[in-house]
Formats: sequence, C-alpha cells, structure tokens
Amino acid sequence: MPTLEHFWSVIPAGGAGTRLWPLSRSGSPKFLHDLTGTGRSLLQGTVDRLAPLSGDRVLVVTGEVHREAVREQLTGLGVGSVLAEPSPRDSMAAIGLAAAVVERRDPQAVMGSFAADHVIADTGAFEAAVRQAVAAAYDGWLVTLGITPTSAATGFGYIRLGDALPGHDGVHRVASFVEKPTAEVAEGLLTGGDHRWNAGMFVARPTVLLDLLAEQDPDFAGRLRTIAASPERLAELWPLLPRIAVDHAVAEPAAAAGRVAVVPADLGWDDIGDFDSLASLLDTGALTVLGDADLVRAHGATGLVVPGSGRVVAVVGLDDVVVVDTPDALLVTTREHAQQVKDVVAGLRESGHDGLL
Repeated sequence: MPTLEHFWSVIPAGGAGTRLWPLSRSGSPKFLHDLTGTGRSLLQGTVDRLAPLSGDRVLVVTGEVHREAVREQLTGLGVGSVLAEPSPRDSMAAIGLAAAVVERRDPQAVMGSFAADHVIADTGAFEAAVRQAVAAAYDGWLVTLGITPTSAATGFGYIRLGDALPGHDGVHRVASFVEKPTAEVAEGLLTGGDHRWNAGMFVARPTVLLDLLAEQDPDFAGRLRTIAASPERLAELWPLLPRIAVDHAVAEPAAAAGRVAVVPADLGWDDIGDFDSLASLLDTGALTVLGDADLVRAHGATGLVVPGSGRVVAVVGLDDVVVVDTPDALLVTTREHAQQVKDVVAGLRESGHDGLL
C-alpha cells in the first residue's frame, strides 16, 4: 500500500531504561541497542516499521547528548529530521515541539507519535491500526492505539473503551484512562474485556494536539509554537516548559471532554521494560544469549545472558538467571527480581557513581 499522504511519524527517543542497566546507560540508552537480535537497534526498527506509512516524513526528538548517535544510526534521514532537546522535559514537551514543527512544515498534516524503544511483532496489524487512526484524526479526533492485554500487568496504564465511533469501523470513543493499577484491580480490568493497555501511541492533527494543550496551558502551547517559528529561542524558552507527560497534559482532560478515540489493536507489542520482558521476547526454551554465543558456556541453566566484555561467561545449574556482563559492570539477578535493577541504579546515583550510569 502507498504511504499516507501528509502523514508524519514522530519518534520520541529519550529515557535511560534504568531497568536494563548496565546494558542501557544514560549515554547509550536502550533505543540505541539491538535488543532483538535483528542487527537493527530499537530506534532503527521503529523507523523501518513506520516507513511504509510516512516515508521520509519522520521527526526524531532526542536529547542533545544523543543527537549524533541518532544521526549515525539514521543516515537516511534529512538534516531537519532530528530535533534535539536541551534537557529532558517529559513527553509533552518533546511531542509538542514536534507537533509545532510539523504544523509549520505541512498545514495539512496528521502526525503519529511512537516511542523509539518498543517492539511490535505484527507490523501488518500495526499499519492497519495506524491507518484507521489517521482517518479518525483527519476528522479532528485525538486518537490512541489500545493494545490487547495479554496479562493483568501493573506496569502499564489502561484505556477503557467507550461507544463505537460513528463513521469509523473498529474505532471507539475513549471512556477514560486508568492509571497503573494494583494487581487486584488489573485482574478485574482484564476480566471485564473492555480495557486495553495504554502504550502511549497518539495520532492527531498537530493543530488539534496543540490547541488541546492550549486549553489547559496556553503559555505551554504558545512557547512551543514560538520555538518552532524561531528556533534560535530554543535555549531561552525550553527551561520554561513544564515537566509533564502527554497523557496528563492533553489525553486525560481531552478524554474527559469526550474528544479522544481509540483503535483497539493486537500487535504483539512489548516495551521491553526489564530483563524479564527481554528474556520473554527472546525465549528459546533454554539459556538465551544476546550477543556472541561463543562467549557463553551453560550447563543445566535457563534464563538470559548478555556477554559484552569479551570474557567467557559460564552459568551452571541456575534457572531463570539474568547475567549482563559489560567492561565496567556485571549484573547477576533472576527474571523474578528484574524490576529491582532500578534500585541498584538509584543506589549508584546516590553514592556518586555517575560514571556507571
């Protein structure tokens, strides 16, 4: 199928992925890594996935410190396709800046925002869902993709499906957004059948997105538009922007006003939030190796090993183990305790070991 005319892909590429330390660091975050064994980083895979929809109409929004690494990985993109944030201001600032830039470049545009560090197995279903979302966005809706849940996850927010959206088959109004639930609440949401995971994928006309933001915070929207019109004022105005996620700044209040739609979609989606998630994604039924398998010796062991120091890693008689070996840090944990890696990172930060982060 041809690309979608006037459709722009926006890719926020930020965050350090602390639960994937020491593989993912602030200077080399997870979106720059090949975590799927395809030979392409998560960022490159995201661009590849969006190419049939938007062609070369792509904007990557990343931190200034990652600008050159992003450009090195995406040599096919034009000079103006990478926007660099002077400092992290959360997702509303990043996505809003891209919206303001696209609004000026293409007044007829619809844009979709898709994180740089997610994995989607069913690209055909993804393309179909985005095309549905774009059609609704042309009618003035802020549209999100609702992921079919596969478990009662507590690490994601949820979207409650409302009534079907007239004129758009398979699209619903959003009844409400649900914050990350407790395990008990998540079980109930899964049982009810009318909730989907919120993966933070949004499709809208840039003007619609910015006007919705202006209803909540006119100064925020105004400054984003000023930066797009006068890029030389970026350093001056950027520190004045609030730190807030797009969900809280726009999506939730817009949903409460009945102005958000959702496309339910079963995409084989994963945000690779920790090493347990990564091990599930790569599961071979035995000990999975991400990297040079010749460096790993395993006997009676299962789990995940990431050899990255050049040393041989031997694992004997351990189940569901996670071993990540890098030149300056070694992580040994289990899949069950993978979420607690973030506590190690917090401890290193508190003790002043910034060079390891």
